[in-house]
Formats: sequence, structure tokens, C-alpha cells
Amino acid sequence: MAAQERMSSVDALWFHMEEPANLMMITAVLWFEGRLDFERLKRVVRERLVERYPRFRQRAVAGLVGLPQWEDVPELDLDAHLSRLDVPPPGDRAVLESLVGQWMSTPLERSRPLWQFHVMSAADGRDVLLARLHHCLADGMALARVLLALTEGAEAEAASEAPEPASRTSTGGLAGWVRGARAVAGTARAVWRKGAELAAEPILAGDLLVKGARGAAAMGKLLVIPPDPRTSLRGPLGTQKRAAWSDPVPLERVKALGQALGGTVNDVLLAAVTGALRRYLESLGEPPEDLHALVPVNLRPLDEPVPRELGNHFGVVFLRLPVHLGTPTRRLQELARRMERLKRSPEAVLTFGALELLGYTPAALERWVVDTFGSKASLIATNVPGPRAAVSLAGSQLEGLTFWVPQTGHLGLGLSLFSYAGQVTVGVAADAGRVPDPHALIQGFHEELDALADERD
Repeated sequence: MAAQERMSSVDALWFHMEEPANLMMITAVLWFEGRLDFERLKRVVRERLVERYPRFRQRAVAGLVGLPQWEDVPELDLDAHLSRLDVPPPGDRAVLESLVGQWMSTPLERSRPLWQFHVMSAADGRDVLLARLHHCLADGMALARVLLALTEGAEAEAASEAPEPASRTSTGGLAGWVRGARAVAGTARAVWRKGAELAAEPILAGDLLVKGARGAAAMGKLLVIPPDPRTSLRGPLGTQKRAAWSDPVPLERVKALGQALGGTVNDVLLAAVTGALRRYLESLGEPPEDLHALVPVNLRPLDEPVPRELGNHFGVVFLRLPVHLGTPTRRLQELARRMERLKRSPEAVLTFGALELLGYTPAALERWVVDTFGSKASLIATNVPGPRAAVSLAGSQLEGLTFWVPQTGHLGLGLSLFSYAGQVTVGVAADAGRVPDPHALIQGFHEELDALADERD
């Protein structure tokens, strides 16, 4: 009989949450300057992923009682997890985005380890790597770092020296959460002193750890947040998804806007997202009311180049986007104020503890609680820092990347911001019925950056 290991409660939560209209997959798209050496890529994936992390050679199976189990597969068939995809003509970005949307709508095969890579060759001589990984493997921040550890470069080489983590059973429960929160407190403030350009998705966990009555008040506040306004962004979901990503934006431009207008890099980027949402709603004739974004908050050390173990270690906060304000500068200023207040809130640590405990409850209760939280927001927004210097993979330099986490809680829209080699890319993943044309939001994002530049001048 194959060796088995109990799945942690918080990982089990994401395993149970999957349904046809809301697949619990983290999706990443990496595009390169040329063709990938496929055989070399296979060796790298085997050595740096499959052999290093047990989860990539285990499948999820039902336990006799309680939580699901991780079970070793007898022999991993790498060809079933890493394959080439035919790209129909004309093979341009629109075709690639359509393929990504189709695969976002396709569940992973549960009889195998829950991950799959596809190499797509564009007509212009460039390759695109599509990665699909189940949320029960790890959170988005961890998986982004794992993918980047496949690459060659100064930062990637340091990451590749990390030893394989020992496979262990999570202690789970409130005691494990408290120990994790204490560990986070010591690391996040050290990272803050290092001055990370982009905070971790996008709020540093060290600023979230407070005690006593403030913690209780914050959880009470979460429970009484009213549902978001009924806009076209919210409603029943289908099984078809749409994906799109922007041309990269120079990070120096974003920094300059923040310095001139009184905001951080995060403030400027999220203000541009807020303005894009306002433009989109107005184009549909809908009132531009404030919307909540559900923002994942990394609870791992930022100075660890690659995670030593997988699993989910994140909380969430509700960021109210000032969509109702009429000018870009006012939106930026108000967003900066709201972000500063969130940095002093314990919401992320509290929600992590709640999610971990929720994983022990019946699936129906899990789904009800997650859906209740989802009703209080209109989108998921992530913001992740990548390598500052260019890296390469299998003989080709990485030109850019973006990724999306699942739209948990029956949300129909996910927006991602990813910085890499001095540039920022915005990606949109949406339910086809909620946002039929995700490019409208990307166009609005670029227009908002231009409008902020005009107000600065």
C-alpha cells in the first residue's frame, strides 16, 4: 500500500471547495523571448520540482475518516504533467489568451498529482508556459516562488540550493495557528526594513499582528460587512473563463507617480485598478459604487528565496476600493489612507486561523462560510513581487509572467499584479458571463495610469 499522509485542514478546505463553476486552480502564464528546450525543461522540472517537493509526486485521496490524505503515486508519469499544446493559427496573443481561458475552465485529473504544465508555441517564435496547480498544494505566493526557482539567474541559483523539505503531518488547529502567527511576527518586520518594492500581496503580515480587543473587534467588523452592490461583476457563474494580460508597465514610471502624488507603488497600482473598475461600470451604465476586493496576504517570510515546504499560509483582508470618487488623485489618496488602516489591522492573521479551523468542519459548512465571505466582495486582487533581474528557463530568457488565484466564494473576477525585472504586468481572469471582454479592464488600467500622469503634470 502506498504511503499516506493526512492533508492539513486549511489545504483540505481548498480541496473541498472545488466545483465546476469555481475550480480551485492557481494558473500562471510565463512567456519567453524564444523557444524552450523541451527536454531540458523536463529535466529541470523533475530535478527542481518533482524530486524536491513530495506534493508534486502525490495524489489526493479520500481518508477513511476525517481529512483527505496525500498518497505517493507508484511512479510519476512526467509526460502526463508536462506536454506541448498545439496553437491554432494565427498563433497570436489573442489565441494564446483563449487557450489559457479554456484550460482555466478544465479541472485537473484527480487520479494524478494535482498539477500540469503546457508549453504553447506562438507564431512569432516564442514559447509560453502555462502552469495549472491546485490550491490545496500551496498558496499563490509559495507556488510563484516555486515556479521561479525553476529558472536560472542570480536569485534562482540561490533558491535552487534549498534542501528538499521533510514531509510531515500538520498539527493543525488553533495551537498550530498561534505558533505560526508568532513566527510570522519576527520575520515580516525584518523584511519591512529591507524595503521591499512591492509588499506581499500587498500588505506585510508583521503590521497585522495585534492583540486583545482590537483582534476581536476586527473579526466582528468582518462579520458585519454588508454584501457588495449588485453589479454586472456579481451574479451566477458558468464554467467558461476568460483570461488576458497587459503589456508590461515600467516600474520606474509607477514609482515616479507615487513619489509625485504621495503614494506607494502598491497605492498607485491599486488606484489604477480602482479607476479601471469605475470606467468599466460606467461603460455599462452602472453606478460607480465602492467595491470590496478580497486581498490574499502572505504569511510566509519574504526573505526566504523559495519555500522549504508547501501548503497554504495566508490570510485575507477586505479592501474597500474608492470607486465612487471622481478623480484619479482623490482615489489614490483615499486608497492610501484605507491601506494604511488595513496595515494596522489583524484581519489577515484572524482569517488564516478561521480558515484552518474551518477545514475541520463538514464540507457544507465550509462552503457556506466561504460563500458568505465572498458575498461581501466583488473581486480578488493579488499583488506579488518577482525577481528584480531577468532570469531564464531551459535556454530562453523569461520576458514576463502573470498568474491568478481561484475566484473563491463564487466571485467572478480576479485581478493580478506581478512585478518582474523592472516591469509590472496586470492580468485579468474572469467568468465569461460576468466580464465577457477582460481587455476592457486592462485598457482602463492603462488609461488610469495616464490620467494620474496628467494630474501630476
